[in-house]
Amino acid sequence: MLVLLPPSEGKAAEGAGAPLELGGLSLPALTAARRAVLEELVELCAADETKAQEVLGLSDGLRGEIAKNAGLRTAAARPAGEIYTGVLYDALDLASLDPRARRLAERSLLVFSGLWGAVRIGDRIPSYRCSMGVKLPGLGALGAYWRAPMAEVLPEAAGDGLVLDLRSAAYATAWKPKGEVAGRTATVRVLQSKIVDGVEKRSVVSHFNKATKGRLVRDLLSAGLTPAGPAELVEALRELGYAVEAQAPAKGGKPWALDVIVTEL
Repeated sequence: MLVLLPPSEGKAAEGAGAPLELGGLSLPALTAARRAVLEELVELCAADETKAQEVLGLSDGLRGEIAKNAGLRTAAARPAGEIYTGVLYDALDLASLDPRARRLAERSLLVFSGLWGAVRIGDRIPSYRCSMGVKLPGLGALGAYWRAPMAEVLPEAAGDGLVLDLRSAAYATAWKPKGEVAGRTATVRVLQSKIVDGVEKRSVVSHFNKATKGRLVRDLLSAGLTPAGPAELVEALRELGYAVEAQAPAKGGKPWALDVIVTEL
């Protein structure tokens, strides 16, 4: 099982530790592409704060992130599972997983990133600010930039099991499963169900979406479940107490679409 996650825009504060070693990250075939993004991001942020703020789409309150990016080469690195924060990662709560679930998480979870392409939760990275929606002056839009490197690396990383795609739209642009891999991929949408004047209304609510996805992954890991494919995933989630509506693709080479229905967090 391979679980594709978005990162969090906010990151944990820097701590103590050795700096980044690009060659030590998972998916080493991405090293050259990672180095190119890192070098341009650092140079941009070190040279012109005003331009960097515009390129990165930062508010004045987040201007301090520019100096952080300028120092990425020497900043302390920590496991990615400690760097990413926010609603999804709070619900996932990696730190409290038991040892068996933690090992499964380290094998199964892959976090997409505008800067790194994708990392596993044990990969040591510094805190940074660079979303997949950024368009760097030299490399262009990062979603498009990462497509070719990812197409070379991700099919092998996916192995022959389930691909559970929980990425947001911006991060999904970097890699789209194709062919046989797509056929064993499941995308998940979380819908909040409300009764209004006796009629059920469903809507996508960001907080519900992120929290439910984090909890869903945690429950799979804690139960030690590694479904072989989308159909088995649907069964596993229902056994874990989730209300799931599944739509199998009409033809081969397309992912399954799963709706998880929630009424409260």
